[in-house]
Amino acid sequence: MKGVAETKPKYEQLADNLRESILRGEYQVDELIPSENTLQETYKLSRHTVRQAIGVLVNEGFLRKARGSGTYVSRPDNLPKKNKTIGVIMTYLSNYIFPAIIRGLEQELASQGYSLLLGTTNNDHDQERECLMRMLDQGVDGLIIEPTKSNQYNPNLAYYVAIKERGIPFLMINAYYEELDVQTICVNDTQSGYLATKELVAKGHEDLLLLTKIDDLQGKYRMKGFIKAVEEAGLTLQPQDIMTYTTENKAQVMAAAITRLTAADSTTTGVVTYNDEIAYELIDQLVQAGLQVPEAVSIVGNDDSALAVGGRVPLTTLTHPKEEMGRLAAQYIMESINGGDTPSYYFQPELIIRDSVSVPKR
Repeated sequence: MKGVAETKPKYEQLADNLRESILRGEYQVDELIPSENTLQETYKLSRHTVRQAIGVLVNEGFLRKARGSGTYVSRPDNLPKKNKTIGVIMTYLSNYIFPAIIRGLEQELASQGYSLLLGTTNNDHDQERECLMRMLDQGVDGLIIEPTKSNQYNPNLAYYVAIKERGIPFLMINAYYEELDVQTICVNDTQSGYLATKELVAKGHEDLLLLTKIDDLQGKYRMKGFIKAVEEAGLTLQPQDIMTYTTENKAQVMAAAITRLTAADSTTTGVVTYNDEIAYELIDQLVQAGLQVPEAVSIVGNDDSALAVGGRVPLTTLTHPKEEMGRLAAQYIMESINGGDTPSYYFQPELIIRDSVSVPKR
């Protein structure tokens, strides 16, 4: 039984395996599951263990027994469930811009009598799958999801197809999976990257560096905006002018960026970063290495987070609506639950000028 913790009793392992198959849509409602004998042979388990596992799923509402006929799928669509519950799955919950988004969601949903069921993926596909299964198991009325590693292939796409087939409305915020036809609420990230780069160009910076996250779709589109602004300015773009990182290798790429910027022969004077968090770390490390911001290197962040005004240098950055995005997502999902159809929405970012950009001095 692949993917099931071996520390669990065998009947729970089998129940987990069958439940996951049902949630993935491998067994349809009213479909006969394999007989007890077949399950015994397939999983090398005793009849008692198989019956225990089936009993668990019958109690949960995933299966129903028909005397003389067998055991059928009865996914818990019709079970009593918590009224008016919206599942919210975010990559992170407790830091950066995410608490503000959740605050906007919660305020809007609570005003209409909805409650939230929160889950976090830590930008990990396995954790995303667990969140989706838990949300389906709890019988949520709708889902608001921030995608996990949205610029990579997602092995959980079948779950989203199954959710749609079950008639559970869902939408995605901040990014989306390009393989799915899904309602989205995002910031225009191409414009964010474009405006950040254009600000550095306007101040006279010609040797620029983009430091961006590439496993999330936002980073891909911010890169597109960076390239557009560089081309418009007639600047030469070298392969080394774009440094990308993923969730897993951020520290190594950051170290490489510091090495480049602090090298004696470095001519780079302007850096566009993926977000304020990266800009904040970059400024700290540059100052520790003896370079001042913006005197030696100018830096533009993104998302206008608390970090933009809480660090050594107030950051020039791009707006992110946060609470407004949360409120709009809540309004959209409630409208979808009530049969409405709303188009995807893109917030247009604006540049916030602070102290981290100046005319180049080297």
